Amino acid sequence: MAKPYPREFRDDVVAVARKGQAPLAQIAKDFGISEGSLSYWMKQADVEDGKRAGLTDDERKQLREANKRIRLLEQENEVLRRAAAYLSQANLPKIVFPLVHEMAAAGAPVRVLVAVALRVLGLSRQGYYQWLKDPVSQRDWDDAHLIDVLYDLHADDVTLGYRFLTDELESEHGISASENRVHRLCRIAGIHASHHRKRSKPGSTGPAPHDDLLAVVDEHGVIRHEFIADGPNKVWLWDISEHPTREGKLYICAIKDVWSNKIVGYSIDTRMKSSLARAAMRNAIALRSPDGTICHSDRGGQFRAKRTQNLLRNNGLVGSMGRSYGAGDNASMESFFSLLQKNVLNTRRWDTRADLRLAMVTWIETKYNRRRRQRGLGKLTPAEFEMIYKDAEAA
Repeated sequence: MAKPYPREFRDDVVAVARKGQAPLAQIAKDFGISEGSLSYWMKQADVEDGKRAGLTDDERKQLREANKRIRLLEQENEVLRRAAAYLSQANLPKIVFPLVHEMAAAGAPVRVLVAVALRVLGLSRQGYYQWLKDPVSQRDWDDAHLIDVLYDLHADDVTLGYRFLTDELESEHGISASENRVHRLCRIAGIHASHHRKRSKPGSTGPAPHDDLLAVVDEHGVIRHEFIADGPNKVWLWDISEHPTREGKLYICAIKDVWSNKIVGYSIDTRMKSSLARAAMRNAIALRSPDGTICHSDRGGQFRAKRTQNLLRNNGLVGSMGRSYGAGDNASMESFFSLLQKNVLNTRRWDTRADLRLAMVTWIETKYNRRRRQRGLGKLTPAEFEMIYKDAEAA
């Protein structure tokens, strides 16, 4: 089953179609979609704008949420009814965990049961599964006891680090523990010495959460980067560029497949936040379904953000980052933005962000991906190069 196109992509295609500068069939062909899909997107956009009768996306979402809530309330009512009957019986221990296990064995959803116990009966999901699986291990029990002692020692003197805390454990409480163990427990419990932490220099990008997987060292000891891949979705490059208009700056985050040089995902916004990078990556993931892809970027805060790293990790992607202030470490992506600058941005002064957005989207989808031939690809366009590869693989 084909995956749905990203919402941002559909909005951009509808905006281009509403300009009326080309027939719908031509626009659909340029963007690589069917004419029926484009017609449906335009009808749905008219519904969203109030120009046509029908349910909007928000109304359909609210209807689905209401039906889901009704089903959940019915299930919760059944669970509470059975719990009341169970607890009202005589000569039974008033412990709800056995009841939850009994109802789960009968086919009731465990997730709903645990949620009801958590909300109504004051029980925790963690406690239920610990009771269900196995008791607490001796190691966890000892670590918990040791953390309590470390909390007490640190409360007496907040300047103590894990080394001094190790000494205090042995001298004050007679507990023998290694420095590595105390360091691990202090990190888990958030215990650290109250020393003044060094502040980074202004403009510092901070440490990279990933190694540079594209860097190679030649025979002279010089670090260079190889932007090559032996197949689709092996190596992606992503970066952010800004462009001025009379209304203010507009930012674009684009993702390029090194194998075919095709722009596989992008997102455009008025602010350069980490959500811009995540939106571009989600669009690329929705269209390409990658697995184990190396995603190389610079050390910008948008790519080092924890939520961005979680997005890569949750989708099976591998992060890679270049050096601080090393534009050459992502030179292939910089060359794409240079082409965008020459072919779109420098052609005239842009009055509104909307005009610039449509111009960039049209150039990427209709010109760069599908019409601009590249010598590195055998004088083929990125779309043609990937199409030939798919046909050969199918054959």
